[in-house]
Amino acid sequence: LFRLAAGGDARLADAPLGAEQAERMESLTARRAAREPLQYLCGSWPFLDFELAVGPGVLCPRADTEVVAEAAAGMLAGVEAPQVLDLCAGTGCLGLGVKRFCPAAQVTSLEKSPAAYRYLEQNAHLSLVLTITPEGQLDLIVSNPPYLTAAEMGALQPEVAQEPAMALEAGEDGLVFYRAIAEHYQKALRPGGALALEIGWQQREAVTALLAANGWTEIACRKDFGGNDRCVMARKQ
Repeated sequence: LFRLAAGGDARLADAPLGAEQAERMESLTARRAAREPLQYLCGSWPFLDFELAVGPGVLCPRADTEVVAEAAAGMLAGVEAPQVLDLCAGTGCLGLGVKRFCPAAQVTSLEKSPAAYRYLEQNAHLSLVLTITPEGQLDLIVSNPPYLTAAEMGALQPEVAQEPAMALEAGEDGLVFYRAIAEHYQKALRPGGALALEIGWQQREAVTALLAANGWTEIACRKDFGGNDRCVMARKQ
């Protein structure tokens, strides 16, 4: 908070804050005491090796999602100029992350929320290529969809509760979006096309079962840096 208010490291400060800096420090402290996410106070947050604009109305990018971007990009090995769709894009972290690993990728990012889309537009200058790909020609669909259950929504940490509910809530069992993707999005992919989904730490079996029941193949799961199941991967036959 001191760094945001004063523009420097508190450990190196050798003079009192000026009046304007002190007022800003008071305001930031009050907002943080009210449990507003630090990411919102900062206005940007690191993801992989770049910074993303972030604020009220959009899901905060998290380190766990970096694993999803890495896993998704790994599924594009050997594909020249891959066509990628980032569903429920939010800040655009996944689409941008895939493009960071695969600069030749053509990425389409889709976001429903006008509030979140504002941040997606700000972040798109980081080399996201917005394009429209014909159905059946995508090489990869990547998504961090809402996946919290009704019970989890009722027990959120105060900071998370200030993030948009539409980016978090996914019905009684947390699987609404996974069902839709598993049932309806194969047709958007070319044969052998890839799917990479962020999941909640307890959802591996349920999401895997949904994909298997809908004919997806090569289903696998990757853990995040904390050792929790985090990314389910699959391919269209």
